[in-house]
Amino acid sequence: MNPLQEAIHLTRRDFFTTTANGIGAAALASMIAAEDLQAAPIIAASNDPLAPRKPHFSARAKNCIFIFMEGAPSQLDLFDPKPKLNELNGQPLPESLTKNVRFAFIKKESAVLMGSPRQFAKNGQSGMEFSDLLPCLSQCADDLLMVRSMHTDQFNHHPAQLVLTCGRSTFGLPSAGAWLNYGLGSESRNLPGYVVLTAGRGTSAGTSLWQSGFLPSVYSGVLFRNQGDPVLNLRNPEGLPASLQRQGLDVLAQLNAKRFEQVQDPEIASRISAYELAFRMQSAAPEFIDISDESPATLEMYGVDREDPKIKVDRGGGAGQYRNYAKNCLLARRLVERGVRFVNIVHASWDHHSNLDSELTFNSGMADQPIAALIKDLKQRGLLDETLVVIAGEFGRTPLGENRGGSKNVTGRDHHPTAFSILMAGGGLKGGLTYGETDEIGWNIVRDPVHINDFHATLLHLFGLDHLRLTHRFQGRDFRLTDVAGKVVNDWLA
Repeated sequence: MNPLQEAIHLTRRDFFTTTANGIGAAALASMIAAEDLQAAPIIAASNDPLAPRKPHFSARAKNCIFIFMEGAPSQLDLFDPKPKLNELNGQPLPESLTKNVRFAFIKKESAVLMGSPRQFAKNGQSGMEFSDLLPCLSQCADDLLMVRSMHTDQFNHHPAQLVLTCGRSTFGLPSAGAWLNYGLGSESRNLPGYVVLTAGRGTSAGTSLWQSGFLPSVYSGVLFRNQGDPVLNLRNPEGLPASLQRQGLDVLAQLNAKRFEQVQDPEIASRISAYELAFRMQSAAPEFIDISDESPATLEMYGVDREDPKIKVDRGGGAGQYRNYAKNCLLARRLVERGVRFVNIVHASWDHHSNLDSELTFNSGMADQPIAALIKDLKQRGLLDETLVVIAGEFGRTPLGENRGGSKNVTGRDHHPTAFSILMAGGGLKGGLTYGETDEIGWNIVRDPVHINDFHATLLHLFGLDHLRLTHRFQGRDFRLTDVAGKVVNDWLA
């Protein structure tokens, strides 16, 4: 059913609250703007698709910073120590364990176990274990929830990244950030409700990781740059005064409102909202990205002036990654302070099929200090309790060394969806908790398995949303982030 046919089936009350309000939003924006060209148009909350909305029940979290380690970091070298794996280094696994397992590149017949050279230590009062590659993050142990028993359905990057962000490995589905803004709206009037900050060489799944899918496009993630203009072509061309731009937007809003009245397409309402937001962002976005007002101590804590170490890497993403990543973490805090609902920090790539030791050392050094600084900074500003921080890859890495092409020079690990680790902090979660357990070599989960859909159900629960009730009807059926699965992990809740 197309939008116009759906509109015909609306009740009289629904018709007036939908159609009239849609037109009223544009008209009100124009009238207010005409009175004050410098003021951002104020749209009534009931008409604004990004206006804050009440959750299903009392929420613990208000904002989310989702730090995505694209490519999948090795949990065996960072979060989940396996002394037995080191003892069995170089030995093959029994065929019974690998018989029905699919790998991206490993050749089963000649693959052997590969131990880790990393040293692990217990940290904080909780005794949470981290490897020596994460000296700063380990200082946040008592604020972190470490989950060692995650599992997913997909063993290749793009499909697994879609599962992590959208709940299923299907194109065209909304991402978690889009669902949150759809359910709750955004408290930011002058910035998007969903912002994406990237570093590195680019993700396997690209923009499909922050799409709105079948939800109106106003809920999509907006990609910001961390230097220069945050969004390309945001500034007016030279010689175009704000007053003239405002008049043009008013006329455009009237035309869009008239078309909306005719066809009832929600994308037209999204278009109106996008134009108005862009107008307001022209002043808000440059201010947000200017970090000159941050104290020297804060800049040093995040490490925004760090130089990349002299380590040969093929997957790091080019020069300047240490600075880029640190600035992205700082900008994430600034976005949350300005009411942005969902911030994605994406770095590619952690896909270490070879050269694991040096490249994981490079990436860990890049991410460790800024992420720890972000958690500490949020905490000292009183923001951590209401800000959920997630640190995750799309799957884990194998205890087997990768022998691509039968090579005997094994220096990396293959994809492992069966068991991996993620970290979380704040947002109503227990700190200092290590949840779940894998077997003595990290092959299978032996206690408290958590599927990605369970993670999503819990994420929504922290924001006061019932994952079974947050739905959107599309092509004749109700969709949700967790699809037909998912359960809240109550043991995580503070």
